[in-house]
Amino acid sequence: MGISKTEYFTVKKNRLAQLSKAFSHPARIAIIELLLSKNTCICGDIVNELPLSQSTVSQHLKELKEAGIIKGNISGTKVCYCINPDVWQEFSEQINNLLSQLKPIKKCC
Repeated sequence: MGISKTEYFTVKKNRLAQLSKAFSHPARIAIIELLLSKNTCICGDIVNELPLSQSTVSQHLKELKEAGIIKGNISGTKVCYCINPDVWQEFSEQINNLLSQLKPIKKCC
């Protein structure tokens, strides 16, 4: 496997790549949409809402949590998840900044 050479890029570019990677699977998008629609912490309902096994959902939750997109709080024997508004705002600003750089493209092909 090749070296990613992330050290050649800014912290901001590396962070946007990390956040984007967390959004790169349809199951994670479904989890995010579920959390956004409920607008509250959700404990056990996530597995019931997705056509995936508990272990697979747990892996996707782990990816989202490691990127900081969601937060998880232990409540008894369950972990309750919700959107991290600070990171959501960070991602929104970074992706909007990237998209705003689009200029009219001259026909190239």
